[in-house]
Amino acid sequence: MSRRAIRIWYLIHKWSSLIPTVFLLMLCLTGLPLIFHDEIDAAMAGDAEAALSGPPSAEAGLPLDVMLEKALAGDPGSVPLFMAFSQDSPLLTVTTGPRADAPADQMELFFFDRTTGASLGPAPVNPVMDFILQLHTDMFLGLPGMLVLGVMGLLFVVALVSGTVLYAPFMRKIAFGTIRRNKSDRLRQLDQHNFVGIVALAWMLVIGLTGAINAFADPLTDSWRDGEVARMAASYAGTPSLAPRDYGSLDAAMAAANRALPGRSPQFIGFPGGDWSSGHHYAIFFQGDRALTEHLLTPALVDAATAQVTDARDMPALNQALMMSKPLHFGDYGGLPLKLIWALLTLATIWVLWTGILLWFRRTPGNIERRVEEIYSGSTPGQAA
Repeated sequence: MSRRAIRIWYLIHKWSSLIPTVFLLMLCLTGLPLIFHDEIDAAMAGDAEAALSGPPSAEAGLPLDVMLEKALAGDPGSVPLFMAFSQDSPLLTVTTGPRADAPADQMELFFFDRTTGASLGPAPVNPVMDFILQLHTDMFLGLPGMLVLGVMGLLFVVALVSGTVLYAPFMRKIAFGTIRRNKSDRLRQLDQHNFVGIVALAWMLVIGLTGAINAFADPLTDSWRDGEVARMAASYAGTPSLAPRDYGSLDAAMAAANRALPGRSPQFIGFPGGDWSSGHHYAIFFQGDRALTEHLLTPALVDAATAQVTDARDMPALNQALMMSKPLHFGDYGGLPLKLIWALLTLATIWVLWTGILLWFRRTPGNIERRVEEIYSGSTPGQAA
């Protein structure tokens, strides 16, 4: 590699590392507890779901119409918005609100045991985890915050790629993983910084890419949902929306959807008039039956008055990739062992980011050409400092 190419890569790595570092530290620190969000939520809620016995609520239990009546009795004057199913237990949740298009802050979420019909009360509140999730997702800024974090994720990927490119000249003359302990403290720390970074490189690339994808996923998912539902319900355009009193049997609608999409499990139902349905349909979203497909959604629109299936369509490939990136980002594919590995690698990334900051403040200002020459000659690891 020529000196000119090294100089360009050096500047790319320098600024793509410096700009997102504070954001990345925040994301790692908040992401660490989010890796264990299921375990933390279960512990703080008393693990009510684990105490339930019986088949998953997505498969069997009391009729859905009965469960819906119980939920509405607990919130008089409300209308149903969502019904969601557990794939692991009889836990069933029902979301209600004052109207079909109620905003999130006006919704009520109720837990039920579908085996017995017993109410488990409203959703447990975990303000600490809610705060951490919101900070990690959008910094309390909504879509603009998500887009900023998405750009930071892309810069992180650029920093990793450029750092790898600069590491290659250094590796020409020094064995992989060499830590020069007989040199200055700063040089020793630089060697450690490079070594840990290159060892965790593949994982950091995955996390950076999936994090960036997740940041841009919501607008794309909303676009797919709004466009797909409108296309699937095109024959109902211009007709008045159904009133809740005219809703037909949920059980009949579910049976019709199961016939249209056999071999899949229902994940949730969007009721008429909400963002996830049309004004006339129960939108029943099914998931796959394998670890890699359980996060892929296939909607079936069922006429809420007649229980006739209007349409059912698989998600486009782009949206399938978006749905699969979130569990990969948090290590949700392999249970607790994978989460522990994710946590250790997150700690390693925090260490790399922190040592990068220290190296920057301990640098000798200026003299870029000297650093370029060091990288070119292979005498010093190529790293912005």
